[in-house]
Amino acid sequence: MQRGHRVTAFVHHADSPAARELESLGAELAVGDYDDLDSIANAAQDLDAMFAAATPFGPGGVQAEVRHGKNLADAARLARVRHYVYSSVAGADRLTGIPHFDSKHRVETHVKSSGLPYTILGPTFFMENFNSGMFEEGLKAGILAMGLSPTRGLQMVALEDLAAFAVRVMEEPERFEEQRIEVASDEVTGQQAAGLLSMVSGHRIHYEQLPLDFIRERSEDLAAMYEWLDRKGYQADVLTLRHKFPEVPWHTFEDWARGQDWNALTSPAWPHAAAEPVSPASH
Repeated sequence: MQRGHRVTAFVHHADSPAARELESLGAELAVGDYDDLDSIANAAQDLDAMFAAATPFGPGGVQAEVRHGKNLADAARLARVRHYVYSSVAGADRLTGIPHFDSKHRVETHVKSSGLPYTILGPTFFMENFNSGMFEEGLKAGILAMGLSPTRGLQMVALEDLAAFAVRVMEEPERFEEQRIEVASDEVTGQQAAGLLSMVSGHRIHYEQLPLDFIRERSEDLAAMYEWLDRKGYQADVLTLRHKFPEVPWHTFEDWARGQDWNALTSPAWPHAAAEPVSPASH
């Protein structure tokens, strides 16, 4: 919208706070459901580009994600969308054995065979996870807890960077068609992340490695993810991305952390929710 594009946002409920915010920014709302192919296709009519993502972290889990991901691509094909951009996850094409990665691989395979002009983006861990409810209680107590060894690097992407890169892909379809691009802004270890968060927040934070057995008791999926991240990990080419696409802001983790409000870490009012291991992204 800021770049002169007409934007349609596909939403489940037009009166939700997120939908209202999108509308206030200038988006036209199209109401529908990922299980309703016609509603998606109607919203996609006459689009030059369509950005799509589905999530396993809702009713139906990974099976719903696969179904929704296929529906989105099928609807885009019916609507003759000129360029389809699917947001997957870094590593999904490597058959990791992680349920919520392999589900995206199944969607990617469907997209590639759909006949759509496509680009697949593979984002890494979202930096925004650190200021979400998934980490709040631990950070408040001065602990950054994850299922990785303290010195294991973890590639991350700032949502602002991912969005800027996706816009670039949609504005230049001929440059990116039939490509799969993994997207990361920076790479830091758990120890480094804890140190940087301590520095920018003024709240002393130390890193603790969660045992995989502890995570597995809560989620086999997330335990498989952390085991894979510690053993193999993401392989986005951060330096090449920065070199080839200088128009994207490309935050370092420190840049991103300095731009966040960490006052809640020292606020007495804090939600008393049980800390849980975190997924790399709410895809």
